[in-house]
Amino acid sequence: MTIGCLIKDLREARGWSQGRLASELNRAFDTNLTREYISRWERSKVAPGPFYLRCLSAVLDVPLAVLEGEVKRRKFLGDAAAGAIAPVVASDLLLTGFAARLRGGPGPDDWEEKLAAYGTEYMSLGAGDIRRRVSGELVVVQQQLDDPRLWSVASRLMTLYAKTFPGSDGSQAVTWYRMAARAADESGDDRARVWVRGRAAIALGYEGASLGVADVLADQAMAISDKPSLGLLNAIMGKAHAAAIRGDRATALSLMEEGLRVFDATGSGEQTSDYAVPWWRMNVFMSLLLARLGEEKRAVEAQEAAHRELPESLPRFATHLEMHRGLMLARAGDRTGGTAYARSALERLPPEKHSLTLRMLMDEIGGDGSP
Repeated sequence: MTIGCLIKDLREARGWSQGRLASELNRAFDTNLTREYISRWERSKVAPGPFYLRCLSAVLDVPLAVLEGEVKRRKFLGDAAAGAIAPVVASDLLLTGFAARLRGGPGPDDWEEKLAAYGTEYMSLGAGDIRRRVSGELVVVQQQLDDPRLWSVASRLMTLYAKTFPGSDGSQAVTWYRMAARAADESGDDRARVWVRGRAAIALGYEGASLGVADVLADQAMAISDKPSLGLLNAIMGKAHAAAIRGDRATALSLMEEGLRVFDATGSGEQTSDYAVPWWRMNVFMSLLLARLGEEKRAVEAQEAAHRELPESLPRFATHLEMHRGLMLARAGDRTGGTAYARSALERLPPEKHSLTLRMLMDEIGGDGSP
């Protein structure tokens, strides 16, 4: 199978035109590709070089080894179709689901172990790799929902799936966040009900996407329980980011202070899990919030505090902090310099580590002041 045929099959599996693929590459990596050039790749008139292979790997959520021909490409296509669950439901997903129903599937404790592992892996792995695996897990747990405890598992898996869902602006993830909230309600577990809503709120607020939904989910989380928890902390900080983007400075700062009080009661010492908010991660939240508000001195303090404790194994978060500095430059009036600074930071991060959140942040920095 040629690289051209593989690019075409992967593009069509996402329902993209050649022009759409060119646009996604141009937006993510500041290239200048055209539909005609994509066509030349697919017809094997020209082969993409190492740089474009890395770009394609990131945009199409494909391991670089596949594009370089180091694994069997035809086998990978079946796996990729299963991971995307679009446009055709892959047969191996159906088989997995029925097999899980017949044999009962993992027990609640097994699922909790899986969730803990995904929480750790989310921090360092690419979104595409995790999403493909989580899609299969969702098919399995879907067959086990006679047990209310597994509605809680399903809700957290849906939240992770939403966070890694592809799209140009994050709006496609909203359906999954809402479904996760309904699944958590089915569990009767208030901790899960607060956590999935809070995680969705901070994801949307941080990205600057679907702010109305972020507010609604945050408000719901805060109404379910005012007991300090990481879910409540995420909800408060998500609502703070939404307020900052709307220009409501007083509300944003007030919510940040409330978030710090909740953090003092619930902050986690765990350094590498999506289910934790250690001090360095709280500072990442505050760094962007303060940069959006033009609070340069406090933003720099938050960035420096985060850098001091940020594990070296998490370069994606270091890139976030550098891009926050780019946003500060842009908000201070140097949009060209800020955009260049942020783009340089993003380009230093391997493409397979890029995320929708980083791409949306790049758009915010280089745009008109709003994401």
